[in-house]
Amino acid sequence: MPNPVVDTDSTAASAPDPGPHDEPAPETAGARSWLAVTTIAAGTFTVVGTEMLPVGLLTPISQGLHVSEGTTGLAMTPAAVVAGLAAPLVLVAAGRVDRRIVLAAMMLVLLAANTISALAPNFATLLVARLLVGAAIGGFWAIGASLPVRLVPARSVGRAAAVIFGGVSMASVIAVPIGTMIGEWAGWRVAFAVMAGLAALVLIVLLVLLPPLPAERAVRPRELGALLGRRTVLIGTAGLVLVVAGHFGAYTYIRPILEQVGDLGPGPIGGLLFGYGVAGVLGNFVAGAYIGRAAYGTLAVAAGLLACSMVLLALSGPRTPGTVTAMLVWGLAYGAVPVGLQAWMSRSAPDAPEAASAVFVTGFQVAIALGSLLGGITVDAVATSAVLWFGGALAAATTLLALTAARRERG
Repeated sequence: MPNPVVDTDSTAASAPDPGPHDEPAPETAGARSWLAVTTIAAGTFTVVGTEMLPVGLLTPISQGLHVSEGTTGLAMTPAAVVAGLAAPLVLVAAGRVDRRIVLAAMMLVLLAANTISALAPNFATLLVARLLVGAAIGGFWAIGASLPVRLVPARSVGRAAAVIFGGVSMASVIAVPIGTMIGEWAGWRVAFAVMAGLAALVLIVLLVLLPPLPAERAVRPRELGALLGRRTVLIGTAGLVLVVAGHFGAYTYIRPILEQVGDLGPGPIGGLLFGYGVAGVLGNFVAGAYIGRAAYGTLAVAAGLLACSMVLLALSGPRTPGTVTAMLVWGLAYGAVPVGLQAWMSRSAPDAPEAASAVFVTGFQVAIALGSLLGGITVDAVATSAVLWFGGALAAATTLLALTAARRERG
């Protein structure tokens, strides 16, 4: 991935110095370190898979609980809203509690949420369960995303972050389709029961494989506000909101886009979305390989490719190779985006990695809601395909911000 205009500082330059009571990251990452990283990735897979599960089970849930599909779709909203609120609140509430214990507690909350969902007698109970899902997502992601610098040496932090965020991509590729199949074969309640079982397994593995991770220091509410007073954090958050809102503003409507612009049926669309997900996993690891040498540049390339893929899809005619190419590039690019964004936040606040992760997760969830809202307005006011231009413009804006940050750091 040639990139002549980006910074070449190593990840070591951006990794936070260990605090006075903190163990420094190991000089070499052994098998136990990578097992710990993989365990956190399994946790992100489980929380995101649970968040997305209703997407594939919408119809059977609506039939089983005797509510409309439109009402059932509201089950997605509480999780996103609460996740955004929970990220900072869980950190503040956790104080100096061992981060391994906090992660285990979040997984226990997820286990309870899936169990309640599987047994829910009515839609109101399901919504309560979704509130718990949101709390687990926000708390687990905010803490888990900040841990690579404590588990692996500085030169491996980028790859470790890619593994953790790979859990998100794997959830979109595997969890939703498998959950959908389980729902068709055995019922939607069994799908949630399986996720409860997975949460229980991850809980046990977390307690066994994660080392003790005492808090560096308690995170105070004013620290979160102070972070946004830093220019680099504020610009990074703006870039995050722009590119994530652009992505979700368009991707939320990807099925009607492929039907109307690409003139494709359910079979080809399913194949394209699977290919998109696989490309997203690849994008995670490609970004992880380059992020240590060119953090801002990697994000600039990813956001730029994201913008180009949306424009290509908008310009592609029915059933053309351009449609396939656009979807694969979109997946590859978006798979790299979270790794680049997290690296930006880490560089901007090396002294407060947990608080930076909380800002990251909250911004991410706000951007999801904002993108879906603005995308819906665009679809109703203009046309379905117009969201591709909308999303491409926002992604391009993040590219410019990342290139500007790279030049400022070099200068």
